[in-house]
Amino acid sequence: MKRRKFYDFGTIRSKTMVLSKLAGGAIVLFYLITEELPVGRELSFWIWFALLVAVVMTVDYLLGKLISRPLGRINDTAGQMAGLDHTAHCDVNTKDEFGELSRSLNTMFSNLQNALQKLEEANARLENDVEQERILLEQRKELTDSLSHEMKTPLGLIRVYAEGLNEVTDQEKRQRYIDSILNATERMDHIIVSLLDLSALESGASKLTEERFEFIELVETAAGRLILDAPESDYRFYYELPDEKVFVTADRQRMEQVLTNLIGNAKKYVLRGGEIRLAVNLDRDELRFSVYNDCASISDQDISKIWRKFYRCPDNKCEGSGLGLAIVDWILSKYQADYGVRNVDQGVEFFFRFPILL
Repeated sequence: MKRRKFYDFGTIRSKTMVLSKLAGGAIVLFYLITEELPVGRELSFWIWFALLVAVVMTVDYLLGKLISRPLGRINDTAGQMAGLDHTAHCDVNTKDEFGELSRSLNTMFSNLQNALQKLEEANARLENDVEQERILLEQRKELTDSLSHEMKTPLGLIRVYAEGLNEVTDQEKRQRYIDSILNATERMDHIIVSLLDLSALESGASKLTEERFEFIELVETAAGRLILDAPESDYRFYYELPDEKVFVTADRQRMEQVLTNLIGNAKKYVLRGGEIRLAVNLDRDELRFSVYNDCASISDQDISKIWRKFYRCPDNKCEGSGLGLAIVDWILSKYQADYGVRNVDQGVEFFFRFPILL
């Protein structure tokens, strides 16, 4: 430990001791001086008394400056800190105990603020975790209810037609029953595969890859497989594609899934004898894909729900698993792409924008 000199003003004790000694010495010195003055004893006393008052006032001023004022500022700051006033700061910068106490208070309050901030962040994370858990529980319940509802219809059909096979002797009718059972089984398989695929995406088990590929070729492949290879369908198909090659960087398989779901959705709900129009337009550094089909318009309330899992239109005329658009939503959201659906003319248009490689 570093030893202090006797007259070191680095501590309050040293300051008050030196000040008291100086005051006492000054009083004695003034008394001796006034005793030697060539004046009367009474006048000498009053001169000494005036000097005594001056010494007392000087000592009082110095004690206030050295002790009372710093202590008052420390006390006020401590009150602010007790009230958790974030602007509180003790500005006593002396080199004595008051300065050390001031710095200790500032450090303590800074540590307290940091601790409170960490506590608030921990509480916020805890609240978020609790909210996420609540959302997950709701999603699980919704998923279970929706899946049970979706499975009930094909399972019921399978049971009915399976029981009917035992009673039907007509070979043609038996074949229709078997075809119906196979269709119901295929629908269940599609629901389960789509649900597992979406769950893998949402849980992070399935990751998006990045590769450079030609987008127009991918559109032609998806449209050709779904529309052009089905000439018996009762609709008219039009397309507008750029002549030049358009390259993008994304997960090719997932983008093909997006195109397949959107084009397949247009084909599924187009009115008999209606139109399907597919277009890719270029706008500087991005492309705009759109697919339109003649069909009944979608209400504003339903448009906000159409990307949800197991969404079904209110008239119960919707086919499919209700998972295709949810998968599209997840993939395009991961790429932060602008996408949506809107009512136009006599039908509905799905669209999305995606950055291109120049």
